[in-house]
Amino acid sequence: MFANRADAAQDRAMTIRIATVSDRAAWAELRGQLWPGTSHEEHLDEIREILAKSPEVSAGFLEFGEDGVMRAFAEVGLRHDHVNGCATSPVAFLEGIYVCPEHRGAGIGRALLRSVQAWAEERGCRELGSDAHLENVASHAFHEAFGFEETERVVFFRKML
Repeated sequence: MFANRADAAQDRAMTIRIATVSDRAAWAELRGQLWPGTSHEEHLDEIREILAKSPEVSAGFLEFGEDGVMRAFAEVGLRHDHVNGCATSPVAFLEGIYVCPEHRGAGIGRALLRSVQAWAEERGCRELGSDAHLENVASHAFHEAFGFEETERVVFFRKML
């Protein structure tokens, strides 16, 4: 399961589990750090939607340190519609992943991705999709470091009618 002994040692100091209703407040706080343009109430509403779905369709993975404090999360869902750059269906889609800045570099992101990948494989997925804003080069580097390949770049447009 672990790539090497260093990974195993890092993982012993963390606990990763699927989110429950009792995690909503702390999870919403971390979501606010990843997506600051969204209100706390909107984050709580989105968390409610994730938790209301079957764990066969979506999940939130939370990481806790030895002190029991939530330090990171990853959200994943199944997408049956077209996912840019993917050729199969359904595709597990990494909707968001966040590690508090003071805990980065400790293997938490890698451990969360292993949990997400296992969840996806259990559901028969052959691809894991994700996205990032064009200007979010830190996210691009994270994805590349963990084996994602860039498939395309997109600029969205709209016209008010």
